[in-house]
Amino acid sequence: MKFILPKNIFNIQYSTFRILATLLPLLLLVPTSCGIYSFTGINLDPNIKTVAIANFYNNSGGGPANLSQTFTERLKDYYQGNSPLKIVNQDGHLLLEGSIVGYDLMPVAPTAEQQASLNRLTIRVQVKFTNTFDETKNFDSQFSFYRDFDQNQSLSSVEPQLIDAIFEQIIYDIFNKSVADW
Repeated sequence: MKFILPKNIFNIQYSTFRILATLLPLLLLVPTSCGIYSFTGINLDPNIKTVAIANFYNNSGGGPANLSQTFTERLKDYYQGNSPLKIVNQDGHLLLEGSIVGYDLMPVAPTAEQQASLNRLTIRVQVKFTNTFDETKNFDSQFSFYRDFDQNQSLSSVEPQLIDAIFEQIIYDIFNKSVADW
């Protein structure tokens, strides 16, 4: 059966209409053609289903007593909430392990009176990532981030908020490097 179309539909030339009619089905297929990429940014082999996140230890010598536990739990929560991966205790398709290697407080932004107007808290985390399906994705890297706070504030009064903000960025960076391939 042959369709006969008028030469001019809604002020669109016949050749333009033919191009659109040809391209439209192709454009509809593009977002569904790849089973590995998702719009959440995750770029994983579809066979990868689990991630094991070992307890991170605080080897920095600083910070609150629950620093490593807080980091480990927040890391697990992030992977669980932002990926289809199931968290397992061991033998995951992906493995994250490491330690907090730096918890440093230093003055920044000196004033004319030789005092710092700001203090900076920096946290560094060493992470070893293993992908059992693709060894080229493995890495052993250090991630760090910092937050500044006013010199008139004591560390103990702002420490929980600073740690939350710093961990949020570090965990985001770890996630992107490990499963989003950024």
